[in-house]
Amino acid sequence: MSDLVVVITNLPDQASAERLAENLIERRLAACVNILAPCSSIYRWQGTTEHASEIPLLIKTTRDRYPAVEEAIVALHPYELPEIVAVPAILGLGAYLDWVAGEVASPS
Repeated sequence: MSDLVVVITNLPDQASAERLAENLIERRLAACVNILAPCSSIYRWQGTTEHASEIPLLIKTTRDRYPAVEEAIVALHPYELPEIVAVPAILGLGAYLDWVAGEVASPS
């Protein structure tokens, strides 16, 4: 089993998506962040059905770095309650998994 997790979150616009992605990379909390094309989201919030255009992010990190990634997202995200979901990678190309682990390793 791999230590890699893919953290999913959505931002309201391109600028905030890029700010969060760059912050995570600069702080070595993520090895790679994919900023995807805008999508339409429909969800219930405080009893009302909402429609929004959002920018999905796929954040590649490790299970050990997840708490710091979550903390950074909460601190930088403009939403009151951001979506933050971590999906474990059960398999992957060994060299890629090693690269991710090396990029997010805490300085010794």
